[in-house]
Amino acid sequence: MHFNFDFFSHQFLWALTFAAQVVLLAVLLGRDRARRYPWFTVGIVLAALQLMAGILLSGRIAMLPLQEIMLVLADIDVIVGLMVLVELARMAFTGATRSQWIANTVGLVIVAGGLLVLWGPWPAWNNLGLGTLLGELRMMQLVAQKGSTLVDLLTVGLGLVVGLFGYRFKAGWRSYPQMIVIGLSAVAIAWLTVQQTWLILLRKAYFQSQEQLLSFSGKLVAADKIVYLAALVWWIAWLWLDEPGTTTALPAEAEPEPEQKPEQTEL
Repeated sequence: MHFNFDFFSHQFLWALTFAAQVVLLAVLLGRDRARRYPWFTVGIVLAALQLMAGILLSGRIAMLPLQEIMLVLADIDVIVGLMVLVELARMAFTGATRSQWIANTVGLVIVAGGLLVLWGPWPAWNNLGLGTLLGELRMMQLVAQKGSTLVDLLTVGLGLVVGLFGYRFKAGWRSYPQMIVIGLSAVAIAWLTVQQTWLILLRKAYFQSQEQLLSFSGKLVAADKIVYLAALVWWIAWLWLDEPGTTTALPAEAEPEPEQKPEQTEL
């Protein structure tokens, strides 16, 4: 009897990823980190929801409704991803002046936007077929793909800024903002590398058959998921620990009651 190891490895990786997401959420809620990083917590919940939807709904509902659900979740994920970056930037650069905020924000947006324009092919607007259901799905897919790439580029840029200048503010080494940004940057770099590797190999007609193309595609996706799993473990470890410079409040010791002087008896 021959087993499909690719299938079992995929299921095993999915199970590990979902379990790590659940553990991370337990740490965020149990260690009171969710109150400090609400958008990051929402992002983990949304990622778990996307994972569950993709696994549990695939093959159980029609392709068109499944595609609509996944595209809606992907578009929401872009918005949440941007809010996570804003949240981390605010926590990392507490005390920065308005001019520093404006300069860094404009610089990151210009660089990331310029790279986005050059990153991968853009479809012709005439081919989208706006006004039809298929055209709306294509637009949602374009927003999800390009929006996700923009978030990844901004994440890498924020990671560099935090690494270079975070120690001057509230994002020194082992601080929560820096540890979260490091994990997000690793995931973003991995996915950007996967995209560029895929495009380069397609342009060079590297694959000689459809089977080779699908096999290599599966390996790339698996490698990206392993990096994401490693980031989940990284966040679990660091967010479980107390941030440097913080102390756990100890209950105040009860003050001793004043000694009562014995009453003197008048003679």
